[in-house]
Amino acid sequence: MLARRGLARLALSAALLLAAAVASAQVASPHAIEIPKWFSESFLDFKDEAAAAARDGKRLLVYFGQDGCPYCRELMANSFSQRQIIDKARQHFVAIALNLWGDREVTWTDGRRMSEKEFGKLLKVQFTPTLLFMDGQGRIVARLNGYHPPQRVSAALDHVAGRMEDRLPLAEHLAALPPDAARTSLKAQPYFAQPPFDFARRSGGKPLAVLFETRSCQPCDEMHDVGLQRPEVRALLPKFDIARFALTDPTEIVTPDGRRVSAAAWARELGVVYTPSWVFFEARGGEVFRVDGYVRPFHLAGSLDYVASGAYRRQPEFQRFLRDKTEALRHTGRDVDLWR
Repeated sequence: MLARRGLARLALSAALLLAAAVASAQVASPHAIEIPKWFSESFLDFKDEAAAAARDGKRLLVYFGQDGCPYCRELMANSFSQRQIIDKARQHFVAIALNLWGDREVTWTDGRRMSEKEFGKLLKVQFTPTLLFMDGQGRIVARLNGYHPPQRVSAALDHVAGRMEDRLPLAEHLAALPPDAARTSLKAQPYFAQPPFDFARRSGGKPLAVLFETRSCQPCDEMHDVGLQRPEVRALLPKFDIARFALTDPTEIVTPDGRRVSAAAWARELGVVYTPSWVFFEARGGEVFRVDGYVRPFHLAGSLDYVASGAYRRQPEFQRFLRDKTEALRHTGRDVDLWR
């Protein structure tokens, strides 16, 4: 009897150890993907972190990522693996990684404490990866939303490290980069609005989607040749009034709030730093969402659906909307490839 009890206790202990091991294996890592070793192990008190970086003549570089994010993987593989970018980042910045869905405690510069996911919500992080750049007082002086290729990441590091934000907007600094090998003219689409461009919103109308592009833009070409040809994207386009402008277009327009400005001036007001960028306005005229980083067709379709369905009113976090949409599709048996 005693032997049997001893064996039972031993079996129970083994089962508990196994359960603990399984539970431990299921706990999400504090970061979304493997983070380069040169990133800082931070206490996440941003007032202290910003001040400490400033004492060393540096600024903060804050990265938001999430599990399963192919764009985060591309950033790490294409930019944060290049020696020139790594050396520049280490010389001028203290880099801190955050998980968009993480639970570690963050202390903001005003003393408020919150989780990583609450912090991402506070800073309106809608795409991953997002890079935020902070000065010695913890003020955000620049940001890159979504994936940007190495040339643009490197240029953004130069802009922030050079304290250029008060002399030249980041958008203009990036616009001066050598053009990509791509079409030298903007590609037309039959659903783009024609002049006169009066975008004053009227009750009951469609939401407005404004697309900003540049010539010689490889991501713009890819969007036209691949993203805008996908059936799921094409099915959503008729739900919008769609206008397209070059970033430097001098054409006069009427903005959704009724002002007359040039398209180029409007792009500067909106702070567009990437092409192609989509800026969405609701029927009442206010901006509700934007896509200002590289996206593949799945995320382009998700963005259009997010606005067309009015989901942004119920769910202010696009990534939660997209996660729920992805899970629903997988429950129906569909194989969802976020990079497709």
